[in-house]
Amino acid sequence: MASISSIALSGMNAAQTQLQASANNVANLATPGYRRQEVAQTPQSGGGVQTRVERAESVGPSLEADAVAQLQAKNSFLANLAVFKTSDRMAGALLDEKV
Repeated sequence: MASISSIALSGMNAAQTQLQASANNVANLATPGYRRQEVAQTPQSGGGVQTRVERAESVGPSLEADAVAQLQAKNSFLANLAVFKTSDRMAGALLDEKV
């Protein structure tokens, strides 16, 4: 089983990948024949998530999907960051305890 910090870090990396793909899609809205990038996430057996970037089946933009993906990525990153920080504080508090 992976540590809480590594699970949160994988979530932060997945959110960053989603944000990069979405930004790339928005940057290429006017490119003729452009196929959007989509991010597929797969849960890992010990915890966390693995991502891969794929090309969409159809050609053309989907600005509304990319706007939603950007908001989801931002919120996912912030949530995983909060978990990461809390785990770090808890480990520090446990190590600081005097017996």
